[in-house]
Amino acid sequence: MDEAKQKSFFSFKKWPWFFLIIFLVIWAILRFYDFYWPSATVRFPAGQEIKVLLADRPSHWQRGLSGRSDLGEYGGMLFIFGEKSRHTMVMREMKFPLDIVWLDSGMVVDIAPGLQPEPGKSEAGLTRYAPRLPATAVLELPAGSVARYGLKIGDRVEFLDK
Repeated sequence: MDEAKQKSFFSFKKWPWFFLIIFLVIWAILRFYDFYWPSATVRFPAGQEIKVLLADRPSHWQRGLSGRSDLGEYGGMLFIFGEKSRHTMVMREMKFPLDIVWLDSGMVVDIAPGLQPEPGKSEAGLTRYAPRLPATAVLELPAGSVARYGLKIGDRVEFLDK
């Protein structure tokens, strides 16, 4: 009987290995999930629509568009936050200029157009951009997009497919 217990998969000596394997599998799934960027469609007041990447969790908020040379097939990045606040944005490791649009429940509450990259600046040295009013989302667009789409404070922007 003792020999049967030792050969059992669920013997006392094998439980730590079992939990370690389960932990590593869950960790790997979460790490791969962090590389997944969902997308949505944004509709502007004049009816134009663009496909955007969604930054909907802290790791994506931190990374944003950092290090990218362009947006590829996307027209921007939409940051969705869980609470209404004066969400501050920076141009961390940006390689192209941006227009930043702060939104509260789909209404444009502030705009910072034509923000330039700040190469070589430390995190502490980066310029902080904050809206005048609290917001629940931030839309980052290539510089010149605010003018191209005719966006202004008070406009309504729709989020589709999110």
